[in-house]
Amino acid sequence: HGNRKLEEASAELPSAPKPAPEPEKDAPDEREAMLPDGGGGEAAEEEEEEERRRKRLQTRLYRRRFAVLAVFSLYSLVNAFQWIQYSIITNVFTDFYRVTNGQVDWLSIVYMLAYVPLIFPATWLLDRRGLRLTALLGSGLNCAGAWLKTASVRPDLFGVTVTAQVVCSVAQVFILGLPSRIASVWFGPREVSTACAAAVLGNQLGTAIGFLLPPVLVPNIDDDELTGHNIRVMFYGTAAVSTALFVLTVIVIKDRPPLPPSQAQAVLPDSTPEDYSYRQSIINLMKNKPFVLLLISYGIMTGSFYSVSTLLNQMIMSCYENQELNAGRIGLTLVVAGMFGSILCGLWLDHTKTYKMTTLVVYTLSFLGMLVFTFTLDLDDIYLVFFTAGVLGFFMTGYLPLGFEFGVEITYPESEGTSSGLLNAFAQIFGIIFTLIQGKLTTDHGPMAGNLFLCIWIFFGILLTALIKSELKRHNVNTGADNNHLGVSRHTKLHTQKYALHFIQCESVTCYITATLSRFCSFLLQRRQSLFSV
Repeated sequence: HGNRKLEEASAELPSAPKPAPEPEKDAPDEREAMLPDGGGGEAAEEEEEEERRRKRLQTRLYRRRFAVLAVFSLYSLVNAFQWIQYSIITNVFTDFYRVTNGQVDWLSIVYMLAYVPLIFPATWLLDRRGLRLTALLGSGLNCAGAWLKTASVRPDLFGVTVTAQVVCSVAQVFILGLPSRIASVWFGPREVSTACAAAVLGNQLGTAIGFLLPPVLVPNIDDDELTGHNIRVMFYGTAAVSTALFVLTVIVIKDRPPLPPSQAQAVLPDSTPEDYSYRQSIINLMKNKPFVLLLISYGIMTGSFYSVSTLLNQMIMSCYENQELNAGRIGLTLVVAGMFGSILCGLWLDHTKTYKMTTLVVYTLSFLGMLVFTFTLDLDDIYLVFFTAGVLGFFMTGYLPLGFEFGVEITYPESEGTSSGLLNAFAQIFGIIFTLIQGKLTTDHGPMAGNLFLCIWIFFGILLTALIKSELKRHNVNTGADNNHLGVSRHTKLHTQKYALHFIQCESVTCYITATLSRFCSFLLQRRQSLFSV
């Protein structure tokens, strides 16, 4: 019995030390397993945090960004000039080509019509192949369309000028979606909204020059030969400038800088992932309810601007005879005032980041400006029309970059090109519908009927804008609000409180404007009746 105990004890002795090394080896894993995030998570998180910190240091602003912005703005300017150069002297082109007002209107509508089906392949190309190729296509097609127009200066060649305008309209597809992409990829977080506004500004300036120059270069005269010469001068000048800008595009514009300009860009992949799905990106955006509301409201406002710009000559000429030059100057006033509005709105957004309230206030004031313009257009005072057009343009045109930047904020990290492309697509759709309906109403019932039609839709856009839920995803990344590993400083909290105060103040202003709007409309109607009674 004693020997058996000794044998059992001796058999147990070798196995006794065996468990000792295992806890020694497994102890770190057991300790890690007791942590809230489970075993191995802390090391992975530390590695990710270190990577994020490394990326946060790798941001830089390059002087080249200003050259990229300038070249893009200039060829966007020429494209916008080619869009409006027919409509502002509709009566001249109807006489020269022996066509109707409606046929000349289609030279503007084709810009909107071409955009809708082509924006999807264009944004896919921007996402897959980058900024440079898209810019080259936009500038190159713009140049080609300008040269084709030089071969259309004969009364029997209206079809050629239509073809040239179609080429320019295709170029526009590769232009309108780039402002937010250029601003995001090349500019820092404190200047991105201003850069986007400046990029949109180029297009607006082109529209302004398109209102100003054609009535001066191609006056309304009875000599078809001299009219053809004047049109030829305008077309060749446009082609020469387009060629120079295409060369500059080849030299200056690159896909992106060597280092990203902001943290929001630094955390994004340098190239499109292999599993990237453009279709899925579209689906994600269309499931984003705030973005869908913005799509419709942006389409209404921008479509109204397109319609007013296209039909401005006809509206002015129906109330003031032989005022082609003043019609162009009124259009210039409308757009130049909007350029100031765009820059001021961009600076305001960079300072406050109050996207929704700024958008809502500007939208409401655009509605107010449209009402004033509508009820003062036929009061036989051309200088009053200049003033009301300036008020309308300041807010209506100033809204355009707001919509772009708001869209990028609430859809981040989806591609800026995709969100901007969808916004522009809806703008073109509404622009086509509004131009056709307002044109018909203006022809049959006068300018007031067409303008009131737009007022109703703009008021509906105000309601949609008020329903948009504002979540500034890109701004949160830039300030570190989305990074759980980075603390929020006291300065950031105070900064956020300051923005919240701006938000409350803007909301009060909006409520005040909405409350007094009906009283102002009643005043306009009473004033109008008293003027006509006198």
